[in-house]
Amino acid sequence: MSDCPHCDHASFALEKPLLVTDAFNIVCDVHPLIEGHILIIPKEHISCAGAFSEHIFAEFLSLYQRVSKFVKETYGSVNAFEHGILGQTVFHAHVHILPYNGDAARVIQEGMGHVRQLRIDQLREAYQKEGKYLFFSIENDSWLVDVSLGKPRFFRERFAKALGVPEREDWKSMQGNASLMEKAECEIESVQRKWRKFCGS
Repeated sequence: MSDCPHCDHASFALEKPLLVTDAFNIVCDVHPLIEGHILIIPKEHISCAGAFSEHIFAEFLSLYQRVSKFVKETYGSVNAFEHGILGQTVFHAHVHILPYNGDAARVIQEGMGHVRQLRIDQLREAYQKEGKYLFFSIENDSWLVDVSLGKPRFFRERFAKALGVPEREDWKSMQGNASLMEKAECEIESVQRKWRKFCGS
């Protein structure tokens, strides 16, 4: 789609690739919440990971494990999140993976009664059954959040606060902040160097 930043290969969203496969772009988030913030984005315009075909989902799971391993080994912790067509500001699947060493209650302040455990490999089933979801993981635990809590930038805002960087919660505002974007560029360059080392190149 011509107006989608994750479809347009000339867009800022795909400027910082780490890996390109037949079906996916693995990129540094150009508005990172923290150094090590990476996106897994399908080349095909698909709404969310739960809507992937079985074949694409299998490749996604492999890439998810690879990127998670990189983030964990490089930064000491790992989490992921995705708005499964709920609270998206870009309506093209993009799964966030980044370092975070806090607990889930710092993200879901309403209490853990608002979540239920669900493995990443069960996302397709959840999407087919419910049509939308809010997914996040911390280390080896993962959950779906009560969709009634969903709103635009739901996870981005909550992880920004949990990470102590509330000034990064809105990527559009961050884009206009020259100082923040300069810091972001340095973080991205660091991730790219560490990724090359991780991949042995």
